[in-house]
Amino acid sequence: MESAPTPTVFHKGATALITGAASGIGLALAQRCYSHQMNLILLGKSADGLQQALKQFPSIGSTTTSSYSIDVSSIESWRNIVPQIQAQYPKGIELLALNAGTAIKPNKGFWEDYEYFEKTFAINTLGYTNGIVAALDMVKSGSSNNPCAIESPTPPGDPAYNASKAAVHTIAEHLSFDLAKAAPSISVHLLIPGWTYTGFHTAAFKDKPAGAWTSEQVIDFMIQKMADGKFYIICPDNEVSEELDSKRIMWATNDILEERPPLSRWRKEWAEEAKKTFNGE
Repeated sequence: MESAPTPTVFHKGATALITGAASGIGLALAQRCYSHQMNLILLGKSADGLQQALKQFPSIGSTTTSSYSIDVSSIESWRNIVPQIQAQYPKGIELLALNAGTAIKPNKGFWEDYEYFEKTFAINTLGYTNGIVAALDMVKSGSSNNPCAIESPTPPGDPAYNASKAAVHTIAEHLSFDLAKAAPSISVHLLIPGWTYTGFHTAAFKDKPAGAWTSEQVIDFMIQKMADGKFYIICPDNEVSEELDSKRIMWATNDILEERPPLSRWRKEWAEEAKKTFNGE
């Protein structure tokens, strides 16, 4: 059995800019890039977390690692660091991985707390658009270019988080469409992780649940799909297979086509029919 090919962006001397790089999927991606002797530009909010990452990925010879503590929701923060990055890497960057995200608990109910929506969208949506606006020219200057937007699925239970990630989904689709004409050497990939054990979950689970994937598994799957040229990278986990994911996506699409209520598979009047459909009955 042959191993899956590695995308050409992962090679010695290439440069990756990763947001949310201090933990979880961002840290796992940094580890993979570092293993290929790539230069790393690590962005995150936690200065302490970034310092730990710098210790884990020290500069060696011509391979360099740098970090910047940044509020991704602030375009001014981006504008302050971009000139420094351009000065260090005048030839541009090969991989832009926009990964920073947050899940904020409302002080009141979901629908009574405007700050819950405001802060969630600021990081989970504007954090992506700011990164694109600030860094896309650096990606265009590089070679073997792969900007990568990272997103999550949207079950009920956290409307601001889900809506902010749905916006990223649409932004990535438009970016892919526009760059296919304007900059065809750049490929865009939308990563939709399944249940992944990251810093989001450590408060609820001390140890990784059996059903969850590790961040490293997500990166393995992402790299395989990138090598295959896929835009939509929908990760399974240890409980949900790719086949079941496909059935769930089809069911959600058919909510519109069959004029069912939204999020129908979680409603008790539709739950049994949805279950039978997913089980192939």
